[in-house]
Amino acid sequence: MSAHSIKPHSHHGDHAQGNTGHDHGSYKSYLIGFVLSVILTAIPFAIVMTGGFESRAVTAFIVIGFAVVQILVHMVYFLHMNSRSDEGWTMLSMIFTVIVVVIMLAGSLWVMYNLNTNMMPQMDHTQMQGFGS
Repeated sequence: MSAHSIKPHSHHGDHAQGNTGHDHGSYKSYLIGFVLSVILTAIPFAIVMTGGFESRAVTAFIVIGFAVVQILVHMVYFLHMNSRSDEGWTMLSMIFTVIVVVIMLAGSLWVMYNLNTNMMPQMDHTQMQGFGS
């Protein structure tokens, strides 16, 4: 019996050899994710660069919608998050991520709105009429 045929004993079973049953992606899945990411970036960029829609709110909601879809594409194709992995821990981390992103976006919008409302001086157009004549 040679020394190379003896396998070291492991207390962790397949985990020590890297076989955890997780899908770490393939070249094809990374390529699909990349192509989808480029498309999901190019479409909103083109919408904004061509002037957008009549309503700025519609344009903003469409761009935000593309951003949400892109986040999902990144989570599935690059982070390999699905409901099967790690006995639900991946889904729990995805829910936590969504909650943190919503809190950050809502907080950022709240701060920016309040800064715009409270810090920016409003122009009084009645006083400016005397300066132009």
